[in-house]
Amino acid sequence: MDKIKNNKIFQWLHERYNLEPILEFVEHKQVPMHKHSIWYYTGGITLFLFIIQVCTGILLLFYYQPGVDSSYESVRFLMTKVNFGWLIRSIHSWSANLMVFFAFIHMFSVFFSEAFKKPRELTWVSGFLMLLLAMGFGFSGYLLPWNELAFFATKVGTDIVGDVPVVGELIKQLLRGGPDVTGSTIYRFYAIHVSILPLIFLVVLGLHLLFIQRQGMHEPEFYESLPPEEKHSIPFFPNFFLRDLLFWLLILDVLLFLAVFFPWELGIKADLFSSAPAGIRPEWYFMFMFQSLKMIPAKVLGIEGEILGIVFFGILGLLWLTVPFWETVIAGKKRPWLMKVIGLLAIIYMIALTIIGYLV
Repeated sequence: MDKIKNNKIFQWLHERYNLEPILEFVEHKQVPMHKHSIWYYTGGITLFLFIIQVCTGILLLFYYQPGVDSSYESVRFLMTKVNFGWLIRSIHSWSANLMVFFAFIHMFSVFFSEAFKKPRELTWVSGFLMLLLAMGFGFSGYLLPWNELAFFATKVGTDIVGDVPVVGELIKQLLRGGPDVTGSTIYRFYAIHVSILPLIFLVVLGLHLLFIQRQGMHEPEFYESLPPEEKHSIPFFPNFFLRDLLFWLLILDVLLFLAVFFPWELGIKADLFSSAPAGIRPEWYFMFMFQSLKMIPAKVLGIEGEILGIVFFGILGLLWLTVPFWETVIAGKKRPWLMKVIGLLAIIYMIALTIIGYLV
């Protein structure tokens, strides 16, 4: 820290903007160390993968041209003619999947450690909203290469959106830019993917990080009950920050391995007039919902099964978003194990339905 204070650039900025409060915060911020501290790093890993998404996405924008006649060709040109273009696209695609994966891990680690409780209710809400936005990134970006699988998967996905009661048809029309998936849909998804979602995500991310910095790292109940002499913590900077960087490097190694040895394929160009190929599936993080909708009967008590399934998942999503506000009502101090059971059942259900979706 003394080296930073003696740095000429820092001194120049400090004279003009008084950086003392920032230094005071950095010097005194501590991170508790205990048997579950490993989960603290999952949030940082998710943030790192988002940064990779932004950097690789900007590079892809230099060559991508949205349109029925240009989307597929521009991606193919990028992958075949541009130096390391195939690698940048592969990193972008793999990092998107890894970001959602670690966002799920981070969410469930927060859930099981009960880090959503007072005073961190809004931290949970903002985190879950970011997970939904990350899934929205995946859905909107899937169509942009305009290949066959993406075209029909988007058609199926927007048809499902259209079954949402009351507002579904309107949302489907807005997403598609008309009654069908066409060139207008590419422009809509392109605008959503590179402008609307990033703007919303950055605002929610800023709030999420602000909440964390203001309230500090969550301390589990077993840690809080320890006597002061048995509690251990490390400074956030540089100790925890350097450990975070080490995990980032490890994830970067995994990401590069996947991108090089399992490059993301482009597939066949979409044909608006061809029939849907066999095996159309959504991305893995939508699979448990997609498979659930497939397993619901066509009619349930006179109601269309798909509509019933959409309403069911909508209610579940709302309940999950508001966990901090109803958890005390159903669990409280008398049944603390109940929330663990709910979380475990949710994980088992999602994994089981995802596996079934890929096997059938």
